[in-house]
Amino acid sequence: MPDLSFQELRELNAMSIDDAAHLMGVTTKTIYRWEKGEIEPKAHCLEILRNKLAYIQQFKNPHSDFTFIDLFAGIGGIRRGFEAIGGKCIFTSEWDDYAQRTYRANFHDEHHIAGDITKIDAVDIPKHDVLLAGFPCQPFSIAGVSKKNSLGRSHGFEDKTQGTLFYDVLRIINHHKPAVFVLENVKNLKSHNGGDTFATIIDALKSEGYNISSRVIDAKGYVPQHRERIFIVGFLRECAFDLDNLKFADSKAGPVLRTILHDESETPEEPFTLPENKSRSNGFAKVNEKYTLSDKLWRYLQDYSKKHKEAGNGFGFGINGPDDKARTLSARYYKDGSEILIEQEGSNPRRLTPRECARLMGYDKGRTPEMIIPVSDTRAYKLFGNSVVVPVIEELARYMRPYILEQIGKIPEPAVIADE
Repeated sequence: MPDLSFQELRELNAMSIDDAAHLMGVTTKTIYRWEKGEIEPKAHCLEILRNKLAYIQQFKNPHSDFTFIDLFAGIGGIRRGFEAIGGKCIFTSEWDDYAQRTYRANFHDEHHIAGDITKIDAVDIPKHDVLLAGFPCQPFSIAGVSKKNSLGRSHGFEDKTQGTLFYDVLRIINHHKPAVFVLENVKNLKSHNGGDTFATIIDALKSEGYNISSRVIDAKGYVPQHRERIFIVGFLRECAFDLDNLKFADSKAGPVLRTILHDESETPEEPFTLPENKSRSNGFAKVNEKYTLSDKLWRYLQDYSKKHKEAGNGFGFGINGPDDKARTLSARYYKDGSEILIEQEGSNPRRLTPRECARLMGYDKGRTPEMIIPVSDTRAYKLFGNSVVVPVIEELARYMRPYILEQIGKIPEPAVIADE
């Protein structure tokens, strides 16, 4: 692509000044100053526009095998897997502004990102083949159901799920009756409220006429992180699909942290890694010292861990070497990084950088950055901690592809079944 200016790239992308400012997380005044040549645009902002334009040009008339919608989209982890098997995203909903900004930087759609799903009428969502949703799990209000029972009122599944975000998924399913849906949540959903929450969800989905299959999958076979999530898959028509029959990578095997940690072979990527020789713009990459824990924080974590161990509790930090696998990356990682600390010889341990988090979640397949991270470290840690592991989604989608095509009346390839 020619070396275009920020203004040229913005105009080729058919973006207004306001649109560009919102996407980049800057003021309109800053955009005007960039375009007048008063100050240099940020390099990653130019990259966002270049990638957006390339994406639009490549997929101007995209061939797709099926359509899907992306609810509670986060930063697009579930989308990546289903786009890779021939799906086309035609609707996105995500309420968090920083997730929206990251999503826009990495996916370049003609449709806007809808905000709060509770305020979106199902009729305003386009008809689709597949519904994807990594919905948050809020406690179910059993008390409200008990009150209706005491009054002799019929409540049904919909009333029982009122007030939760799952209800919004359910009302969209009820209205559109997509051929297939995939829901993702934390493992604890299955045991929440003594199993009643999960049973309520499954019953509600079955009452819509779907054949349901669910399974907890550990991502440790794909990335160096222990991360268990539950997946619920529904097909409107009967089929032979069964999540329990699918062979996912062995969680006892899989990669170790060395595969995602920065090393000297990389080109420096500020602010995550800096040139070892600061007078050069290239050369060996060195992790920015800002990710190393301060003496005060490191002392606090050690004292905190000691106190809880003496009390018989299991709380504490997790120190990891390059040949280890990590604990689950959480949304609170920005606070102290305690669940995944990387050992450093002769120094305090350090946090993962946001780039390493992208690799840990499977967004970057190699040493060359693939994902644009347009937000602060704190926001990036929260977004990655709430995300899915992309290779798990890709594997699930690959298994599901022939069944999806069968459901929508297309001739599928032979279904992939696990070896006996």
